[in-house]
Amino acid sequence: MKTSQVKINVLPNGPLMVEGKVTVIKNDGKQEEKDEKTFLCRCGASGNKPYCDGSHMRINFVG
Repeated sequence: MKTSQVKINVLPNGPLMVEGKVTVIKNDGKQEEKDEKTFLCRCGASGNKPYCDGSHMRINFVG
């Protein structure tokens, strides 16, 4: 079995930074393959969910 390594870093007051090869499955069932760094929204305000668009700065997200 092939093992892949994925690292998830919770950025202070910002998104989740995912490093490594991952598959993102969206609400509509479409899948996207990501190979390097992917930033996932943690604040809930992104207009590009599940990805971060920087909205955490606008709403002063703390987390």
